[in-house]
Amino acid sequence: MPPQFIDDLHDPRLEPFMSLKERELARQGGRFIAEGEHVVRRLLASSFTTESVLIAHRRLEAMAPTIPEHVPFYVVPDPLIHQVVGYKFHSGVLAIGVRKTLPTIEQLMVGLAPAATTTLVVCPETNNTENLGMLMRISAGFGVSGMILGEHSCDPFYRQAIRVSMGTVFSLPIVQSRDIAGDLAELRKRWGYELAATVLDVEAEPLEEATRSNDLALLFGGEPHGLSDGLQKLCDRRITIPMKLGTDSLNVAVAAGIFLYHFSRADVMR
Repeated sequence: MPPQFIDDLHDPRLEPFMSLKERELARQGGRFIAEGEHVVRRLLASSFTTESVLIAHRRLEAMAPTIPEHVPFYVVPDPLIHQVVGYKFHSGVLAIGVRKTLPTIEQLMVGLAPAATTTLVVCPETNNTENLGMLMRISAGFGVSGMILGEHSCDPFYRQAIRVSMGTVFSLPIVQSRDIAGDLAELRKRWGYELAATVLDVEAEPLEEATRSNDLALLFGGEPHGLSDGLQKLCDRRITIPMKLGTDSLNVAVAAGIFLYHFSRADVMR
């Protein structure tokens, strides 16, 4: 459909973009906000439903060809976009998406394409949206087969998580577990995955010496406490990145990138 031009901040068509908090968006029809040109493009190209798109007038020429005919498409004057989003510096492109039911562990396993190796990223307690967004982007970049979030991890469809993920949340299979310990046990016993805890411990296996099995699940703890002792005991092994110069740890997303790069190499296969 053609763009609909809006110049009134109180126009009801703008309400989902500005007056509803994220928790309310989720409750009222299971919606989320995607912002930024690259993120919105990835949403439009994904299997998720896009409810509507809002752009600043300066982005009209660039974005109009990418928006399908069936998606409502609103255009506002450039200054108005800042009032809608609540701050001045903005790319001028937003969209409202509709959530899908996330898969269970079994559905994830059954849906995996046959592969020589599969790697899963498990985040039992990642409650920082920026860290989760980075973890999703890094996981997608290294071709991770799926991500499993624990009961105490934050919502992967929060606005900041989506933005930091650069829209990879729309393509990366994600399981939101209701019983992370039970699902990990199932993953190990039924599906044959090796569970590896990433830890800060000089007695753990140094990453540079670590090899991998065909099917590997890497567990990453939340900051600042890492993985609980209980979760570590569920794992087959504990692996660490040795620190130097008095550094106590790395950001979890930085550490995940190092671990995933290491285990993506062919020469670490057993």
